[in-house]
Amino acid sequence: MSRHTLRQGEAPTMPRAAILDLARPSRRHWLGYLLLAPAVLLIGLIIVYPLFVSVDLSFQNVNIARLDQPRRPFTTANYERLFASEDFWNACWVTFKLVVIVSTGCFLLGMATALLVNNRFKGQALARLLVALPWAVPEVIAVVIFAWLFDSSFGLMNWIFIKLGLVDTTINWFSSPSASFAVVCVVMIWKGYPFVSIMLLAGLQSIPEDFYNAARVDGASAWQRLLNITIPSLMPVLGVTLVLVMLWVFRDFSIIYVLTGGGPLKATQSLSIMTYEQAFGFFKMGYASAIGVITLIVCVIASRLMIARAPDTM
Repeated sequence: MSRHTLRQGEAPTMPRAAILDLARPSRRHWLGYLLLAPAVLLIGLIIVYPLFVSVDLSFQNVNIARLDQPRRPFTTANYERLFASEDFWNACWVTFKLVVIVSTGCFLLGMATALLVNNRFKGQALARLLVALPWAVPEVIAVVIFAWLFDSSFGLMNWIFIKLGLVDTTINWFSSPSASFAVVCVVMIWKGYPFVSIMLLAGLQSIPEDFYNAARVDGASAWQRLLNITIPSLMPVLGVTLVLVMLWVFRDFSIIYVLTGGGPLKATQSLSIMTYEQAFGFFKMGYASAIGVITLIVCVIASRLMIARAPDTM
């Protein structure tokens, strides 16, 4: 008789290999949890934990945050001061203008370039490369280039405007609030439109050519094909791209900081610039955390509202 033969009244036992076999159908979900555990722990360490620390700091009167210092008393003074601050509402207004203007400019330019490079012509590959090139350039390098282009003394833009007769004297681009804000918008649109163009180009190539052939047979013009075929077919891609572009503009820091530093007269001071200045300029990290929490809440609400409308466009 084999040693594995059950004796009368003895309960069956499973081999150790069978117990540890996570590939079995009954234990396959545990294998998934096990494989996901390192990624979940990493996300919790680098995202969730700092988020909770920031929220906790926003309810404390902290100048320089240290993990080893005792917790300060709970207070809502940071939020009370924040909502009573003119600088905060000015930063909200500047951020709102940037989101609207830059997102609109990126979508108009991105749609135009995507429709252009979607056509077949000689040099199409080179044209697609040139369209995507601004997205590959690091932001700091692009900002330094544009700072030289818009320099008030020997910048290329002043020379072009004078030669075209648009102005009589040079423009101090970074001394005027309206001019500096316009320069920031131009740089952000130049940096962001390639992403929109690439996303929309992928959506355009997924539209069946039979739709356009049938429309041409029916006598539809190019404008009618754009309004009745192209744009409705691109609505899911447009929705996702809009969310990503708006979040990018909302949180962008390097372009504004390197180009204008938030000036002049706080004309380009967005919420991200204000958060940095309060945290690392004035060392008021509790107050800066409150600004960051409000910014996060606004981004979450805006994203949720736009994503909730996505099924309507499918």
